[in-house]
Amino acid sequence: MIKVGIVGGTGYTGVELLRLLVNHSAVQVVVITSRSEAGRPVADLFPNLRGHLDLTFTEPDPALLASCDLVFFATPNGIAMQQVPELLEAGVRVIDLAADFRISDQALWEKWYGMQHACPERLAEAVYGLPEVNREAVKQARLVANPGCYPTAVGLGFLPLVEQGLIELDHLVADTKSGVSGAGRGASVAALMGETGESFKAYAIPGHRHQPEIRQTLMRASGGDVGLTFVPHLVPMIRGIEATLYARLKDVSLDLQALFEKRYADEPFVDVMPAGSHPETRSVRGVNHCRIAVHRPLDGDVVVISTVIDNLVKGAAGQAVQNMNLMFGLAEDAGLEQVALLP
Repeated sequence: MIKVGIVGGTGYTGVELLRLLVNHSAVQVVVITSRSEAGRPVADLFPNLRGHLDLTFTEPDPALLASCDLVFFATPNGIAMQQVPELLEAGVRVIDLAADFRISDQALWEKWYGMQHACPERLAEAVYGLPEVNREAVKQARLVANPGCYPTAVGLGFLPLVEQGLIELDHLVADTKSGVSGAGRGASVAALMGETGESFKAYAIPGHRHQPEIRQTLMRASGGDVGLTFVPHLVPMIRGIEATLYARLKDVSLDLQALFEKRYADEPFVDVMPAGSHPETRSVRGVNHCRIAVHRPLDGDVVVISTVIDNLVKGAAGQAVQNMNLMFGLAEDAGLEQVALLP
């Protein structure tokens, strides 16, 4: 059994990790830390786990964490980087679900996250955990940077075209929408039902910290610079991301459907839908799938890709479990065989 610890288990990502891990046949969750909830039974805070998990939140104990095979960090940005070096030296593998190791350029990371990086020497070692790109590297990794939710949805949509050099890279557009759980579980007036219900708005138009992460993925795939306009929106639902992506084709004779189907033919968690489809966020609710459809409106030279994911699963906890499976030589879909919830 893989002995797993979770640091910061009180947020939406933490409970989603627990929901997936308690039914994983190769995993034993041995510790869940929370300074604010220490001493409280986990199932008291998250009643969906009653009968599935008999653990209590504890104060972070470096010795106990060091006894784990793997530690997940489901913490705010800036926490994991304080503890990762000690854990790695103890032989523990780490998956960080926050952003501490996602951007390899230290100065760029510090610019967007507004703090000094605590262990910049580990940035080069961290593997960006998008399995559809870095599967072999993840298998060998000690430290995995779990991708952000928007970067997952946008990256998977653009990658087949960027990798083959089939679109103009100077002005890509990502028009994205997310449910309110993407903002986390902390109390916030902006996330109240009275503020978000029956409303729809763009935010962070001047610049969102996921933009450099998306550009990094696309630049690595293309080998050159990428111009990206990224605009996120908040929609009145709990879970889900839809990304509508726009680019200009270099060759309008391409069979885009065949291109996408070939690129993702062997990917267990990417579903290229039939031509003409319009993916729905409800079709991925609670599961680790990304569903994609590709269109060329009016037979023109603009390609439009639509992707949907559950921001808490393929956009966070599910992808982390997928990465764990790869790191420990397990079946990639172990613990991730759920069917999406409908209605």
